[in-house]
Amino acid sequence: QVQLVESGGGMVQAGGSLRLSCAASGGTFYAMAWFRQAPGKEREFVGSITRTYFRTYYADSVKGRFTISRDNAKNTVYLQMNRAKPEDTAVYFCAASPRVASSEIEYDYWGQGTRVTVSS
Repeated sequence: QVQLVESGGGMVQAGGSLRLSCAASGGTFYAMAWFRQAPGKEREFVGSITRTYFRTYYADSVKGRFTISRDNAKNTVYLQMNRAKPEDTAVYFCAASPRVASSEIEYDYWGQGTRVTVSS
């Protein structure tokens, strides 16, 4: 049974940093990603990383501030959030796919989400 468990959410002041983790179990995943959903908005892509070559992709809104990484030995993906902004406030979801995934619908497995609040 596949499980994705996020941790590390909380409250941070604008300009501060936060690190999210997502521990996966029950499978090997080629693509792992972070999405987020702000209050009253649809879920949106934040970033993703491949298992081989560690290729990363980011939404324009977080490029240069957030860094996604993964530890294949631990089956864990991380999201380092730097220079946080109030508009980063959202529930952050981890997602995983055993194959190449280029859109939200292609991710088969999802975590329960972890809340991030950035205060101004």
